[in-house]
Amino acid sequence: MYLALPPVLAPIKVCVSPLLKNKTELVEKAQSVFSSLKKTFGAIAWDDNGNVGKRYRRQDEIGTPFCVVIDFDTLGENSELLDTVTVRDRDTGVQERVAIAELESYIKNKLG
Repeated sequence: MYLALPPVLAPIKVCVSPLLKNKTELVEKAQSVFSSLKKTFGAIAWDDNGNVGKRYRRQDEIGTPFCVVIDFDTLGENSELLDTVTVRDRDTGVQERVAIAELESYIKNKLG
């Protein structure tokens, strides 16, 4: 069950999370993405508590339409996915890989 507000009306537009909070590289990259999105959207949440599934559920409950996760592929574990993030849509549960350079425009388009 989740708060099904239209994305444009959601009090928090995006939540940014590192896959693991005890991996410095992931946290630093996630903080960079968070800061960038905060400048554009303002209403951004940070969540690094618990596993990713629990974070998704927590954000779903408060109506956050998009969750951005920084993982090892973001850091280049798979070189084809370097500097991309996973974006999960609250309403569909679909996860997409999006380049960090395109993340702001991706979210703007989704917000309508």
